[in-house]
Amino acid sequence: MAYRGSVKPFVNFNAKHDAELLHRAMKGIGTDEDTVLMVLTARCNDQRQEIKAAYKKTYGKDLVSALKSELGGLFEDLIVSLMTPPVLYDATQLHKALKGAGTDDQVLIEILASRTGEEIKEITKVYKKEFGGKLEKDICGDTGGSYRKLLVILLQGSREEDVDEDNIEKDAKDLYAAGEGKCGTDEEKFITILGNRSEEHLRRVFDAYKKISGSDIEESIKGETTGNLEDLMLAIVKCVKSVPGYFAESLYKSMRRAGTDDKTLTRIMVSRSEVDMLDIRANFKKMYGQSLYTTIQEDTDGDYQKALLYLCGGKD
Repeated sequence: MAYRGSVKPFVNFNAKHDAELLHRAMKGIGTDEDTVLMVLTARCNDQRQEIKAAYKKTYGKDLVSALKSELGGLFEDLIVSLMTPPVLYDATQLHKALKGAGTDDQVLIEILASRTGEEIKEITKVYKKEFGGKLEKDICGDTGGSYRKLLVILLQGSREEDVDEDNIEKDAKDLYAAGEGKCGTDEEKFITILGNRSEEHLRRVFDAYKKISGSDIEESIKGETTGNLEDLMLAIVKCVKSVPGYFAESLYKSMRRAGTDDKTLTRIMVSRSEVDMLDIRANFKKMYGQSLYTTIQEDTDGDYQKALLYLCGGKD
């Protein structure tokens, strides 16, 4: 598989040299934000962790704390996010989504619908280590009903891996019978199939479903469910069909409404920059007829904008 991230390991990398550059950029009157963003957006996360270690060894200070004291606003949020290891970043985002008053369901849905089973298992481990509680317990305390059941299934990170040829037609018929084919909705059936089957199996089921019902599975979900359960099911379906397509749509929505949803914009640009940003960019252009780069330019400004454009990795 070709590498599809926009941020690659920096060639001729020297952690000590980068630590010195950052130290110089932050001492004296005012901060040289350009140096900060040029260094940190052009290094992969593993290299940023090495810079952090070199900085502490040379200057006896934590680099993230130093950055927080010198930067501010959205730019600070973005840079601090870039300095966080990916699994810890996801675990932290989930913890923030669950703690305090109210729950940020958008974050729960995005992360649990889009990450692989292995990634979810790692996130669960790191969550317990960092925050002292079980992610499943915290999610159960903040959610309810069929929505909670489906989240808990996804949290197991144990989707089937194979395509069960004998059950493709049966699953499609069961989904039809559970939704469009009856009065009321059998949510359990949707939850079991969407939460447990392999992605390739589900893609085949969705094709079979369209032949049976004459409409896409998304239309059935929209007609049969509401609220968080609907949002979670739709996110699962979209990620099964195309994870980059799902994130392209999420990025578009984060910028093309009244006011920019900077939390979502930052989270996706940071978390996908070393995964599939090139594919997200291609999907974005195809879906909306405008480049992600141009859309970011139109919706953001300042150092925050510059850093996002570096993470975008190109104008096409």
